[in-house]
Amino acid sequence: MPATSDAVFINVPFDSRYKKLFDALVFAVHDCGFFARSAREEDDSSKVRLDKLYQIIRECRFGIHDLSRTSLDTRNQLPRFNMPLELGIFLGAKKYGGATQALKSCLILDREQFRYQIFCSDIAGQDIRAHNNDTAQAIAAVRNWLTANRHGKMIPGAGRMQNRYVNFRLELPAIARAARLDVRELTFLDYRTLVTGWLDENSW
Repeated sequence: MPATSDAVFINVPFDSRYKKLFDALVFAVHDCGFFARSAREEDDSSKVRLDKLYQIIRECRFGIHDLSRTSLDTRNQLPRFNMPLELGIFLGAKKYGGATQALKSCLILDREQFRYQIFCSDIAGQDIRAHNNDTAQAIAAVRNWLTANRHGKMIPGAGRMQNRYVNFRLELPAIARAARLDVRELTFLDYRTLVTGWLDENSW
């Protein structure tokens, strides 16, 4: 596990519609020289889910929080509050967690720039970035945010990073096969390992 100073907690929806954005965020985090973490890395049924989140958030200086999935569930007609809850835990850790936790920094995403003001007005003072459900915009948002935290090291522009991601996606099926994995069944840990392996062989 990398140093806490390089760890980025990715708090996003886990549904199939969001997967393209999730995959792009993980790639962008690593291409910027950081290390992606997610609740999906834990598969220990003996741990309470919230306790897993507390631990991961405590161990990550950075966090990406996407609030774009607030529409009503078609079956239950209720919104999904996991992402706002985890953002609240992250912000609470920054405010009350002591000197180390006070160094936390986060990127808040939504699909439209000011949509969050309707359902979560308490964060109106935060700087929200819109991705419009587009991977290129999501990558740009992550790259531009993390650049400010990669002191003394230049990170390539968002356009180049997007091109690198496109190349990685084209090569991913073959990379997965070489690792004896089915690209349709990759876990978060599988995917993160393949991303880091590709980046090791395709440095800037």
